[in-house]
Amino acid sequence: MVLHVIFCSMKKKSEHEDDSAYVYVVKNPSYNDISLCAWDSVLYAGTPVVYDTKFGLDLGIVVGSAPVPGESYTPGCASVRGACLHFAGEVDEESPKGGMEEHQCNHCFGCQIAKEPKKINVTGDVDWIDHLATPSEMAKYNENTSHEEDALRVCREKIQKHKLNMKLVTTHFLLGEPKVLFFFTAEERVDFRDLVKDLVSVFRMRIELRQIGVRDESRLIGGLSVCGRDYCCHLINKEMDPVTIKMAKEQNLSLNSVKISGPCGRLLCCLAYEYDYYMEEKAGCPPEGTKLKIDHELWRVSEVNILSRKLVCLASDGRSISIPFDEVSFDDESGYWVVNEEYQKELFSQD
Repeated sequence: MVLHVIFCSMKKKSEHEDDSAYVYVVKNPSYNDISLCAWDSVLYAGTPVVYDTKFGLDLGIVVGSAPVPGESYTPGCASVRGACLHFAGEVDEESPKGGMEEHQCNHCFGCQIAKEPKKINVTGDVDWIDHLATPSEMAKYNENTSHEEDALRVCREKIQKHKLNMKLVTTHFLLGEPKVLFFFTAEERVDFRDLVKDLVSVFRMRIELRQIGVRDESRLIGGLSVCGRDYCCHLINKEMDPVTIKMAKEQNLSLNSVKISGPCGRLLCCLAYEYDYYMEEKAGCPPEGTKLKIDHELWRVSEVNILSRKLVCLASDGRSISIPFDEVSFDDESGYWVVNEEYQKELFSQD
């Protein structure tokens, strides 16, 4: 099985012994960058590595092995309710006892089990992990992290001094080279050349200022969303895919901007998660406003409920009935949506 991967990297596979490798998802804990990286041995989630980012060599954490193309999808447990099957309960009595210190999720069959990495052939320009992080590099990373708060304070003072219309979001010291990154938001382009000169005189290293948008700001700093969980853009999303108001309309959600917007002021990322499912399901049933002939009477489809998989139909006198999707089909000969006759007899025989 061959994995075709396109990477931005200065390293070539010719530097390695063969073309086969393990491919992992690597996440930068500082500015939330996610990459696919190759390594010639098995690594597990949580392993710190040093890899080549778009800013330079930096620390990354292995999230897990990358999905293998062509591998079948294994769905989770369909009976899980809430955050976890055992979220408010106890571990199954048949599960092995691991002591009080063992977490209940270790034996929860409703959770996905991490898959073992597979060695595959990698073609093209591959972004290889440079090396595994050493204890001294981890100590340096922790030291750099402790200095970031002071760097923020100094930079904010310089911004006020130069009276620049910009909001400083966060900062980060690279692990692999003497370089500090400052991320900021601004409503327009900012001339920060004098600011950079002042910062160089203070830190005595390369300075890079990066202007980002408000969604990127939430992605960098993180936080809790209206659902009570971490921001999707900070926790799981790699790309900031566009979200439109049409996605909310198709899911019959409230169009109140307060309810469907995140703390960043933009539409919630999660509006896009089920949009494709809603569109696929709606394609197999009559749209709202369609007239259905039921018991020699015309009824109008007033609501298409995807979750309950039922149509709400109204008669001219205000009566309403709910019809399952499975009882409605499109007649190619007549060009109309029709309701199963057997279901009609059963429905009106109950009156």
